[in-house]
Amino acid sequence: MEESKVQDTAGNDPAASKDGELFYVLTLYVTATTPRSIRAIANIRKLCEQHLSGHYELDIVDISRDPEMAKADQLIAAPTLIKRLPLPLRRFIGDMSDTKRLVVGLDIR
Repeated sequence: MEESKVQDTAGNDPAASKDGELFYVLTLYVTATTPRSIRAIANIRKLCEQHLSGHYELDIVDISRDPEMAKADQLIAAPTLIKRLPLPLRRFIGDMSDTKRLVVGLDIR
């Protein structure tokens, strides 16, 4: 997982990184080590490295270990990807194999 985070210390857009590129904050909810969850993790990591390299934070949450977080985000299925930043918030359900749909839905330029 990408560990770097952008901090909004001067009232700047929290989705903008130092070089002016958009910074993406993503959460992928999975269910333990099911085949769909494993595919979703691999697919979203590949997409992030190909299209957002250095401009994203990806948190992977196992809902069996953290059901409260899943409840707070009102999940109805897993795997689910939530794009928190840049706004608007968006959700994607499935194994994240439809790269074209994700690129369009995440508004990656």
